[in-house]
Amino acid sequence: MIKTIAAGAIALTVAGAGIALAQQDRPRGDGPRFRPSAEDVAAFADARIAALKAGLKLTAEQEKHWPAVEAALRDLGKQRADRMKERFERRAEHREARRGGERDRTGADAIERMRRGADAMGTRSAALKKLADAAEPLHK
Repeated sequence: MIKTIAAGAIALTVAGAGIALAQQDRPRGDGPRFRPSAEDVAAFADARIAALKAGLKLTAEQEKHWPAVEAALRDLGKQRADRMKERFERRAEHREARRGGERDRTGADAIERMRRGADAMGTRSAALKKLADAAEPLHK
């Protein structure tokens, strides 16, 4: 039973980021927009990981394997934050190019976008494999 709960909780944690990103954006306006600080993001990540650990109710044997799972979850979060920062910077470059009245030359062609996407998928795949390897002892 705990194996199923552990696997489900880890899957929900990883999938939760995608659901949060899928939310519709509010209409653009001049109003203030919430931008969490790095400390806020770290605190929320710590809280989510602590909640996951508490929800799993690990045995003493499983507790020994938890640091590897926690490290893998933190690596996934860091990679996601890095991707978001890169995406934000690319969008800012596109906006600046459009404001200057010039044609946007910062965008890549279709082949370059496919290669970037493939590289990103490879990175995410490796991180998810690391998480799966770390979580496997909790599942047994």
